[in-house]
Amino acid sequence: MEKDLRNYRKSFEKNELLLKDAPENPMELFQKWFFEIDQHFPEDETNAMTLTTIGLDGCPKSRVVLLKKYTYEGFIFYTNYNSEKGKAIANNPNVCLSFFWQGAERQIIIKGTAEKIAENLSDGYFESRPRGSQLGAIISNQSEVIESRAILDNKLKALEKEFDGKEIPRPKFWGGYIVKLTEIEFWQGRANRLHDRIRYRLKPDYNWEIKRLAP
Repeated sequence: MEKDLRNYRKSFEKNELLLKDAPENPMELFQKWFFEIDQHFPEDETNAMTLTTIGLDGCPKSRVVLLKKYTYEGFIFYTNYNSEKGKAIANNPNVCLSFFWQGAERQIIIKGTAEKIAENLSDGYFESRPRGSQLGAIISNQSEVIESRAILDNKLKALEKEFDGKEIPRPKFWGGYIVKLTEIEFWQGRANRLHDRIRYRLKPDYNWEIKRLAP
């Protein structure tokens, strides 16, 4: 099979990102961009981000997860701690997050370390989830091989009956991670592939070094 993609081209000309407009703290720029995407590009799932981990086999693996909260300290998402990504984080907490908002011709690339959040915070978020999602977290041995879809469907029916009219507790193997950022790059598409790239790096004194990078 062969497909020539040399003529797949698009000129990025919607906006610019200048060093003089970069705030001292990158989370202020992240929040500005996030709000702009959320407001003006409803077709994009604004909080969808790609999480890259280094697997137990030494190879990187990327998958899309959903950002559920961000603070000046970092970015929070939830998953099964026993999943492939959970095991990878336990072995090597250095991860990368990336957002790609095609409508605005923007990317954000984040390096950081992932660690579990407090159990009470995971409890609070779990309680806010729809009951179906709560049951799904209990049912799925995430990343494990299963024989058929019917196994999941039958487990769901059984748990729906078991917890009918009852509160569903958060399983201890499921909860949140916070990725504490050490570096974040903002990428704004520009014409002629001369894109704007502004990189923030956290210094030992917890201030940010801000540099422009060549596209």
